[in-house]
Amino acid sequence: MSIGSFIKKQFIDILQWTEDSDGVLAWRYPMEDMEIQYGGSLTVRESQMAVFVNEGKIADVFGPGMHKLTTQTLPVLTYLKNWDKLFESPFKSDVYFFSTRLQIGRKWGTAQPITIRDADFGMVRLRAFGLYSYKIADAARFYTEISGTRAEYTRDEVEEQLRNLLIATMTSTLGGASVPFLDMAANQALMSQTIRDKLAPEFERYGVALDNFAVTNVSLPEELQKAIDTRISMGMMGDMAKYTQYQVATSIPLAAQNEGGVAGLGASLAAGAVMGQAMAGGLGAAAGVQPAAPAAAAAVPAAAAAPADDPAARLQKLKDLLDKSLISQADFDTAKAEILKKLVG
Repeated sequence: MSIGSFIKKQFIDILQWTEDSDGVLAWRYPMEDMEIQYGGSLTVRESQMAVFVNEGKIADVFGPGMHKLTTQTLPVLTYLKNWDKLFESPFKSDVYFFSTRLQIGRKWGTAQPITIRDADFGMVRLRAFGLYSYKIADAARFYTEISGTRAEYTRDEVEEQLRNLLIATMTSTLGGASVPFLDMAANQALMSQTIRDKLAPEFERYGVALDNFAVTNVSLPEELQKAIDTRISMGMMGDMAKYTQYQVATSIPLAAQNEGGVAGLGASLAAGAVMGQAMAGGLGAAAGVQPAAPAAAAAVPAAAAAPADDPAARLQKLKDLLDKSLISQADFDTAKAEILKKLVG
């Protein structure tokens, strides 16, 4: 090297990265026509790591702090360059800085529906969306597996790869889970934790630590949503007999206020009870449950079989309803008075 070229050569005393822009995860210090001064300082901030690379091979890795660059602080680089202990000349080496800040609020989603096998519905196609956060935990591995020798590597570039990894892991996790999808969809926290546990080791392979993962929305096909709505409706109507009894009981006080209302209610009560038993029996048969014996319902039609204009029969019906607490004493007295009034003229 001539004296002129040596004078023109620039020497670096301080190596540092100020992270002027957001979204850059890896940045290579510009070293063209420059050499690092022996004994110079390397400043690595709390949210950074620095990696020295010699001829394509990773040498020394530095965490946060101010480091004086000597053969003692660069043991691997000293070995790779075959320096002796008295080496004090400027040297060249590629230096990469990595941002280890937590990248929060990153969005993920399934661009296309994914197909999974479910214990309840067979093959299910769904779309899901959510948020996750991560950070670079192993700079050397991230350099080897992801960023490489680029001058800079951005957050958008790495997230394109992470999302593909996320979707693949999510599909295999949900498809192989023994928990039915409906149970997991009802508890998105459980779904999030299940997927996160599978994702964390996959992220770690690339030097990335998965800090948080959340499923915020699961979208089902319309036909599956209708099937779920039908199942919910069937569950809500499970005890039709009790529902029918409730309707009849609430209508008796109103019927007692009308002439002949309570007397005519006997046939309606019988029909309602039979209908409730029939519907409950049909739902029970669909679920594999034997219907209850219709003994209680059969007693009402027997009473209703008497002529509707027989005062004694009407009074007996009223007494039966009173004994079963289906009407109040006041309702019974009112209806009884009407029947006796008609009987005596």
